[in-house]
Amino acid sequence: MLGTIVNCAAIILGSLVGFIFKGGIPERINETIMKGLALCILIIGVTGAIKSENTLLVICSVVIGAFIGEIIDIDKWLKRLGDSIESRLQGKGGKVSEGFVTASLIFCVGAMAIVGSLNSGLKGDHEILYTKAMLDGISSIMFTSTLGIGVALSAVCVFLYQGVITVAASLLQGILTQPVITEMSAVGSLLIMGLAFNMMNIGKIKVANMLPAIFIPIIYYLFI
Repeated sequence: MLGTIVNCAAIILGSLVGFIFKGGIPERINETIMKGLALCILIIGVTGAIKSENTLLVICSVVIGAFIGEIIDIDKWLKRLGDSIESRLQGKGGKVSEGFVTASLIFCVGAMAIVGSLNSGLKGDHEILYTKAMLDGISSIMFTSTLGIGVALSAVCVFLYQGVITVAASLLQGILTQPVITEMSAVGSLLIMGLAFNMMNIGKIKVANMLPAIFIPIIYYLFI
């Protein structure tokens, strides 16, 4: 869990730095920076998605995962939580709900979150998560300067998400083979692309409702 703890600490620290400098960055600069980050996130998503060796599995995972996610309506619950915190802050923390949901998804669904957590649980190797911590810390500075302090709250989601994968990895060592990890990462990267489109205001994709798709490859390879 050490890698995840360091990752969460980096997000919180970066968010605090971003919140301090929030008022000193002009809106037009913030907007341009956000679009630039969206392009970077898009490239990360594309790079990870094309590594899939079973495109049909990725498609089926997204369809089944989206179906399950829509029934649960994960997006609604995340937004409700963000809105609740935002109302308690009485507008002092900026767009808390948007920052919380956007940052949580970006920091959680990427390939580094999955592979890093698995390595941490299976091998005790935290190197990927340490690298992710550095990237997330820098990103959280930029996100918080634009979206507000809600970005810091994403550290809770990161801790729970990566923590569960890390703990489960040691219990499911025989199931989490390299093909499973590859396809899980590919699906996660595809969702990252959806987040990039949302950040660039190209459509409105409920990425949170597709989160169950990341775990469908486990079920597939378990039976196949």
